[in-house]
Amino acid sequence: MSASLEGVFHRAMLNIYDTAAELDYRPILLLQMVHEHGGVETARRLLGAPEPQEGLTTLWKLGRLDISMEALVVQERWMPLFNDDERQAARNRLIAYRYDPASSQRRPRGGDSAL
Repeated sequence: MSASLEGVFHRAMLNIYDTAAELDYRPILLLQMVHEHGGVETARRLLGAPEPQEGLTTLWKLGRLDISMEALVVQERWMPLFNDDERQAARNRLIAYRYDPASSQRRPRGGDSAL
């Protein structure tokens, strides 16, 4: 995959699995989806579901919502990849878990930090 914004996001989605694995949590279904559909399409599919996936609850219990797909999607650098509804769905899920979506802007996530 090239160094396009979509490619960098894809790597950032893979990084969610790697970081979660360091916490002894292995979101295998997320990893499979990213490999099958790519990072952007996986995020869109997950955000289109009526309810958040149980992985979000698991990350909340671990105190690591900062590494969730939702926290990734609301970051300003990824704005061109997602529409307003998708970003709002991610924001709403984070707020429901009492996580400030603005806090994800301060922590660079995976991929090429130069973007």
